[in-house]
Amino acid sequence: MKNRNNEILKILSDKKKIGVKKLSEILGVSQVTMRKDLDALSERGLIIREHGFAILKNTDDISGRLAYNYEEKRAIALKACEMVNDGDTLMIESGSTCAILARMLSETKNNLTIITNSVFISNFIRDNSNFQLILTGGIFQNNSQCLIGPMIEDIVKQFHVQYLFIGADGYSKKTGFTNKDQLRAQAVRDMSNSCDEIVVLTQSEKFKQTGAVSLKLKNKKMTVITDKKINQEEKQLLIGKNYKLITV
Repeated sequence: MKNRNNEILKILSDKKKIGVKKLSEILGVSQVTMRKDLDALSERGLIIREHGFAILKNTDDISGRLAYNYEEKRAIALKACEMVNDGDTLMIESGSTCAILARMLSETKNNLTIITNSVFISNFIRDNSNFQLILTGGIFQNNSQCLIGPMIEDIVKQFHVQYLFIGADGYSKKTGFTNKDQLRAQAVRDMSNSCDEIVVLTQSEKFKQTGAVSLKLKNKKMTVITDKKINQEEKQLLIGKNYKLITV
């Protein structure tokens, strides 16, 4: 069923809206089975159900971004999941691939402590009773469903973790990884002061985009996990900065 769900999200990323009958024909299952699959995806907040149709959520909203290129994000998150051991304490920043990582961790790891500025992530994995979730506090930003502002720095400086997992909106040859939002970028900087290593989870297409705000993550050990569509020039840029590059 997981593979079929991935196929559904892949089709919706391309079509945006599709009829249940058409989707069941493409995937070779009954309409009853397809409705059950779509209901499950809707309950997870990944799609919208209308009578006879499945619709991709607005990609300006984080729950909509989860479904966009879900298969690639899932592969990136799966590789990141291998870095985490039972009992670890880690930080996860707001972002769609980061949310998928958090869900995977909740399904495969035990006794983790996750420090996050993402209200969405805390709700996304709240049913896991053996996790400790620590929210940074701050001002709630509606579309991203994350917390921003100076309170984050005050909270995270009380901790020290090995890994901070982050996303990125783009990449600049001049300034490195970027974000579209000044306040979310500052939240990443504040969280990065309390980790040994930053792990960037991003699709290769983000290297062709440039966000307005540099994350300014200098003098930090950095691992970048992305998909195999990243081109040779982009690979060399990252390797030249002494980043560890993992492609999936």
